[in-house]
Amino acid sequence: MNKHVLHLSVLAGAMIFISWQGETKKESDPQPVAGIEVKNIDKSVKPTEDFYQFVNGNWIKNNPVPASESRWGSFNELNDKNTAKLKTILEAAAADKKAPNGSNKQKIGDFYSLAMDSVKLNRERANPLKEEFDAIAKIKTKDDVIKEVAHLHSIGISALFIGYVGQDPKISTLYIPQLYQGGLGLPDRDYYTNKDERTLNIQKAYKEHLVNMFMLLGDKKRKAKKNAEVVFEIETRLAKASMTNVELRDPEKQYNKKTYQELAALTPNINWMTYLEEVGVEKVYDVIVCQPEFFKEIYHSFDEVPVKNWKTYLRWTLIDQTADKLSDDFVKEDFKFNGTIIEGTPTIKPRWKRALKATDESLGDALGQLFVEKYFSEESKKRVAQMVENLIVAYKERIRTRDWMSEATKTQAYAKLDKVMKKFGYPDKWRDYSTLEIKEDSYVQNYLRANNYLFKEMINKLGKPIDRAEWGMTAPTINAYYNPSMNEIVFPAGIMQPVFFNPDADDAVNYGCMGAIIGHELTHGFDDQGAQFDADGNLKNWWTEEDLKKFKEKTAMLVKQFNDYDAIDGMHVNGELTLGENIADLGGLTIAYYALKKSMEGKPAPEKIDGFTAEQRFFMSWAQGWRGNMRPEYLKNMIQTNPHSPGNFRGNGPLTNMPEFYEAFGVKEGDKMYRPKEQRAEIW
Repeated sequence: MNKHVLHLSVLAGAMIFISWQGETKKESDPQPVAGIEVKNIDKSVKPTEDFYQFVNGNWIKNNPVPASESRWGSFNELNDKNTAKLKTILEAAAADKKAPNGSNKQKIGDFYSLAMDSVKLNRERANPLKEEFDAIAKIKTKDDVIKEVAHLHSIGISALFIGYVGQDPKISTLYIPQLYQGGLGLPDRDYYTNKDERTLNIQKAYKEHLVNMFMLLGDKKRKAKKNAEVVFEIETRLAKASMTNVELRDPEKQYNKKTYQELAALTPNINWMTYLEEVGVEKVYDVIVCQPEFFKEIYHSFDEVPVKNWKTYLRWTLIDQTADKLSDDFVKEDFKFNGTIIEGTPTIKPRWKRALKATDESLGDALGQLFVEKYFSEESKKRVAQMVENLIVAYKERIRTRDWMSEATKTQAYAKLDKVMKKFGYPDKWRDYSTLEIKEDSYVQNYLRANNYLFKEMINKLGKPIDRAEWGMTAPTINAYYNPSMNEIVFPAGIMQPVFFNPDADDAVNYGCMGAIIGHELTHGFDDQGAQFDADGNLKNWWTEEDLKKFKEKTAMLVKQFNDYDAIDGMHVNGELTLGENIADLGGLTIAYYALKKSMEGKPAPEKIDGFTAEQRFFMSWAQGWRGNMRPEYLKNMIQTNPHSPGNFRGNGPLTNMPEFYEAFGVKEGDKMYRPKEQRAEIW
């Protein structure tokens, strides 16, 4: 677990020699397909007024959010196609009674089968968790509370705080135990601290949800109400001591390395040896306490909150994080609050989609391996890998032309690009599930066993070399990421499909979407967070003082730009929270544009397709990838908690800073897509 993971050679002297590897096509290759879906264009809108609406207007009008979704867009459309493929794999595995016991096929088949068995689930209700609830009921001391917290962590239940093993941000060659704030049932600390009408209504609904859940566990209404107040009071204390989402974006603020003795002194009433022994850590010298003030509050809470209240809190935490794996009454109550009230979704997804998602989360490599064997094109992997190399070349050339950077800082930037590790499609080494037993007893118990397997795998990293082959996403995932501690970019097989990557489309379309996604992930290494990590993944300043000052001045322009966007009902995008993603969007799109232009050098100008030039299609492809509709509740929660800006602002925002876009579509002063020169952010 790396809290800094970001989701989409030293070259000396003035002369930099960079080779460019063009993409070649054989005469027998298919002719380029359209790529841009012109039927979605809203011709009533000028591209110079609202480019996102121009490209996607008809799609937005004709694709309302389905009842079982909180949002609907390009990612969801592709996800639906992927889940249909994965469903075929899982149903075949579930029906195969001859699969060898202990094989991956048996494990995903049995896991999925139990998740689909509504009759068994409704008969058992919460009974499969009886031993867990009994253990909580037997707690007598605060030492017992910590022991139970540790046990819950070991089975994937995030109670009170988060404990994990990850790379030391400043010594990336070492694993180290880390402690992180957590323990909340609402999406974010501000849901407890804000006093606006929306927040107060959600707090009221949350307390009702707590009461309903305790009643489903067998409590009388009066007792359930009392328990709800206990939980809300504890969580509010934790929330008030938690860092904000914006504060959490500063990796230096999270780096508080302490000896075991210093940790014990910070929270003298917590027996950390009890915790460490329970989670399987035999010896510890140093720990990173990411938010010391949060753990000071745990110290005070332990003094002031009686044991019986901690038992109530732990009981809630267990049911809150397992309710969707139980009988329909628990599932419906969980969805009513988290799905409908928080995200505005009226209808729960069909059982098979929920079961599939859980299987992917618990046995992702087993499922992913079968997905890749059946559906993934190695040709797509090669094409995307080539695009990455081309983007890196373009990035180096772009850095060379930055007049605000000194040669010393540029040299470090080249080194970082040279050392970027690239992962495409699927892992070279699949996870070994041989020690994980998937039984036919209970869906929720299989879920907890899978969590325990992953937790042990994480704990066992201590004292071992960094596993650079590890992936943080499963192969079918429609996403990508950059990990600054590894200095790696990762592109799962799932995203290497249209609309994001189309092997039969022209280069302009592929560079405008997949190329920009690649550039986005590369730019995360040079955004306001990633730029604090060096070529080897260490949290270490590699900038000159003057260059860093100029960089911050440039990024401040993006903060202001996005702060000015009114997303819904007066709620503005948080320019500080979304800064890293906005830098990555602008940088990624810019680099992809110049990579496309480089690929066109020495060739005849591409013919127009559907009346649009290659440059125009590049920008249209970008906007097309961000098309989508969102429910108001989902959008409001996103604005409050998500480091990504809504799709319409991602589609338009970067373009208003790019003279290349102005040239492609004839944007001039007075147009809504026009931004005065002095207000344009140009970073990478």
